[in-house]
Amino acid sequence: MCEYSLEFMASRPAKVGDKLVITKFPHSITRGFCAAAEPGIAVCLRSGTEIAFEDDVQYSRAFSILPKKKLNEKTALFRQINLSDPYAHHDAVEFPSGQIILLTRLCEGQRATVLQLPVDPLVVKETHLTREPVDL
Repeated sequence: MCEYSLEFMASRPAKVGDKLVITKFPHSITRGFCAAAEPGIAVCLRSGTEIAFEDDVQYSRAFSILPKKKLNEKTALFRQINLSDPYAHHDAVEFPSGQIILLTRLCEGQRATVLQLPVDPLVVKETHLTREPVDL
């Protein structure tokens, strides 16, 4: 949902249609999403959330002396990676090309919109259990 380093920040879950901005949060080395209308409030996405960026995505490379890299992609799925390493960043975006980039590497100020939230498996299971049989 949200990086551990943002645990003590105000946050809320993402909603379909949310307008997001990549932000470097105060007192943290972490970048992440905040709502465009609510700066300073982290917006937490669930793994599988589909987002669309306004422009081609730009990100910082591992070494700051190298220039920013631009991807020719605008849609992505939010993912959590490296979960077995408690000292690593986990929030990332996966692009249709298969490239995965940590959220903390995305350049500040980029805007995105939440297109779709992932299906909740518990809701799907409950729906199937309460479904009435259909006569053919």
